[in-house]
Amino acid sequence: MTAPATDGSSVPTLDPEAVMAAAGPGLDLVTTWTRAVDRWVAALFARAVGADPTTAAVAPPPSGIALLAVGGYGRGQLCPASDLDLLLLHAKAIDAKPIAEALWYPIWDAGVKLGHSVRTPKDALGLAADDLDTATALLDVRLLAGDPLLADALAREAAAQWEKRGKRWLGKLADSVAARHAKADEVAFLLEPDLKLARGGLRDIHAVRWAERARQVLLDDDHASIDEAEADLLAVRAELHRASGRTSDVLTLDQQDAVAEALGVDGGADGLMAMVAERARTVAWRSDETWHRVRAMLAGPSWSMGGRPREIGPGLELRDREVHLTAAADPATDPAIALRAAAAAARLETRIDRASLERLAAETTAFGDPWPAGAREALVDLLSVGPAAIAQIEALDQVGVWLRLLPLWAPVRNRPQRNAYHRFTVDRHLLETATGTVEMIDTVDRPDLLVLGGLLHDIGKGRPGDHTEVGMELVAVLGPQMGLDADDTATLVDMVRHHLLLPDVATRRDLDDPATAEGVAARVGSLRTLRLLHGLTVADSQATGPAAWGSWKAGLVTTLVERTAVVLGAAPGGETALPFPSAEHRALLAARQQRVQGEGEVLTVVAPDRPGLLRRVAGAVALHDLGVLAVDAISSDDGWALERITVEPPSSDPVPWARVTASVEAALDGRLALRARLAERARTHRPRNRIRSAHQAPNEVRFDNEASRHATVVEVHATDALGLLERICRALGEMDLDVRSAKVQTLGDRVVDAFYVRGPDGAKLTDEAHLREVERSLLHALDSE
Repeated sequence: MTAPATDGSSVPTLDPEAVMAAAGPGLDLVTTWTRAVDRWVAALFARAVGADPTTAAVAPPPSGIALLAVGGYGRGQLCPASDLDLLLLHAKAIDAKPIAEALWYPIWDAGVKLGHSVRTPKDALGLAADDLDTATALLDVRLLAGDPLLADALAREAAAQWEKRGKRWLGKLADSVAARHAKADEVAFLLEPDLKLARGGLRDIHAVRWAERARQVLLDDDHASIDEAEADLLAVRAELHRASGRTSDVLTLDQQDAVAEALGVDGGADGLMAMVAERARTVAWRSDETWHRVRAMLAGPSWSMGGRPREIGPGLELRDREVHLTAAADPATDPAIALRAAAAAARLETRIDRASLERLAAETTAFGDPWPAGAREALVDLLSVGPAAIAQIEALDQVGVWLRLLPLWAPVRNRPQRNAYHRFTVDRHLLETATGTVEMIDTVDRPDLLVLGGLLHDIGKGRPGDHTEVGMELVAVLGPQMGLDADDTATLVDMVRHHLLLPDVATRRDLDDPATAEGVAARVGSLRTLRLLHGLTVADSQATGPAAWGSWKAGLVTTLVERTAVVLGAAPGGETALPFPSAEHRALLAARQQRVQGEGEVLTVVAPDRPGLLRRVAGAVALHDLGVLAVDAISSDDGWALERITVEPPSSDPVPWARVTASVEAALDGRLALRARLAERARTHRPRNRIRSAHQAPNEVRFDNEASRHATVVEVHATDALGLLERICRALGEMDLDVRSAKVQTLGDRVVDAFYVRGPDGAKLTDEAHLREVERSLLHALDSE
């Protein structure tokens, strides 16, 4: 397709919509798009050199100048939003500037992102001699138009130069990969992975292929696995570009359904993300193995520790800085040796050598029922090494041993958690939790149960039914198989049953109400289980993601644990949170003077008590993008109220209290058009949580009249939004309810707000019809805005 040019000739054009509409899914889209762009730029080249674009394919190519695709385009892996990387190669005698301008400007005019260069072969090779990006780009050159002899000569010389300096380039490549991994997360375990640059992504595939061109560093069985992974990840990337129309390679939640449908993946978005995780794990592991061999090769003889192999356990020895199975090892009769080998490798910060892994894959037998002696201890020992154990478990998983030993792992393997609160897939979350419990081991008398609880607390996910109830059933069966007695099995089941108890109560209930600790004590039953749950809560929360844990939440959980421990018979310890109200609060209230004061992350407001007081304060705070974590309130008999609001700033910067308190004072005095300002702010507000769940859960209201002796707890589950607390308080105020305290918990893009309320008569809400009207008021406020 062409358009008239100002000089009377025609400028070839590209119709992306038509090309993508005609292309099939995945790799067919890549091929179709690449060919269409090939034809377009070749026609542009023909026009630039003065040839007829319509006959350029049959005309003799011009001599001394060639247009080359390099990098990803050179590999024929062009996705719809990929950069177009072009090299205009020319002999020294040819003035390439006017040709380049005639090429680049139409491409820019078409809105295509262009990476371009104009060089002689000598210049290109000279730059490639020292610059890694240029050197690797020239390993993937492809002639689009022009002089084939010139292009072929450059490709041959660039490859020869790369191979000649292979050892030097391998070191630079290894350093480049390590630096990228240090800044990037992993494709396999993220909710929204970067398919190209994250660990396990397409760039890792390119890197090991470049390394293979320098020296043969891949093993025979690496090639097929990497080829398969590349095909699938490239197909997903292509469909992501088609669905989103953006250049980003981040597979966001809102695009996963469309990509899955385009590729016809079974299981929709969940199936797609499981496939992406599987392929990325393969790439990451084989890439790590490759760079380990590269480092060893570059180090030469100094890599070996020298001398004879050193025995490090029954059937295991350390040789050449790797853990090896000895000739006497027998995984068929001693399957737990796989776990012992992994633990040894983790402690020594090395790996199990590839041949030993292959032996384990071929010879390891299942544990059976019951597990063989020492198997449970070996599992606990491995996990107790800490985070270093995860890489060794991944190696066992890659060769099929982990699932053989722990078959109930299959449903959680690669299972995505389509919730912005969670950072990892279920299986990775469980490993992060189990290995993270090492920080809390000194706080419990049964570290083995703490570690196993971390590994199994979410094991019910991926199966039909409530994951907690399913997990309890699985653990009740697994415990005796592992060799635990009835009491230990019951404790482990309780850890699964109550793994969310402490964080939920700490962030949703009033810790100063004695009923709170008493209720937790009744459910937990013993100090041992309480301490184990505390350790599990810390590790579980830290493994969930940054939104799940912080100093505020940690303090609440610790306070709840210590108060519950006293109920269960422990001696009183130090309190981590001051009770409310304190003597200082009572003195402020008795002064009967309006006061708005901000310090640290706490806002204290003293004002005449009246309906809507908390709503006004919450709205003013929201205007400054401050999240509200907790609200406590007291009132005096003479009509004054004090509210303590714990806030969360959007960044590490100090809270701008001068501006915040000025807004609060204006709102209290009726000098701030609060609802109008919130509506204006909402139009330009960037959500605190960038990641939004693709399938939003409905808003929900729950009532609890057992959690407190003096108030009804109203829980509001809703999607996070600017001014949400103000809207909820407005709805509660319209029902003449008095909010005594509130706790706010943000779970990714969802919030759970808990309000301790009393009716106009100062009592709990016990009338069912009244509760239904409160629910109607709250849902209307949430759904209508």
